[in-house]
Amino acid sequence: MAVTSIAVSGHIAGEYGDRFGLKVPEWRIMAILGDAGAQTQRDLVRATLMDKVAVNRACKALDDRGYLRRSPNAADGRSHHLELTGEGRALYEQIWPQAYAAYERIFAVLTPREIEHLRELLDKLLQSARRVDAEAVARAG
Repeated sequence: MAVTSIAVSGHIAGEYGDRFGLKVPEWRIMAILGDAGAQTQRDLVRATLMDKVAVNRACKALDDRGYLRRSPNAADGRSHHLELTGEGRALYEQIWPQAYAAYERIFAVLTPREIEHLRELLDKLLQSARRVDAEAVARAG
């Protein structure tokens, strides 16, 4: 799974990395914010499954380039809401169709039923991994 994931991410990153100068973690953050809207860094860690340091670095790089805006989180003064700026949204809108087209080219070898089955299996594995992690945390705590 890891090798396939890296190969797929690498191919899609090649589609936008060279042209737009984004690294994989930066695009992952942009993709989540572009799809879901404003999120906290904790939300982004959960959504991307990247560690806190990688999320922080990617957010800083996007902020430095003017693609990301921080605003206070009224519900938790220790965190901020992060969202795409107008320039970030425009870049997302430019990259998303290309990234999706790359995804479609890769998955073209599978039938619609195989894709559905693969998604079901991956969801099942993700839920299992989350459960195992929660159990480990509970045992350690």
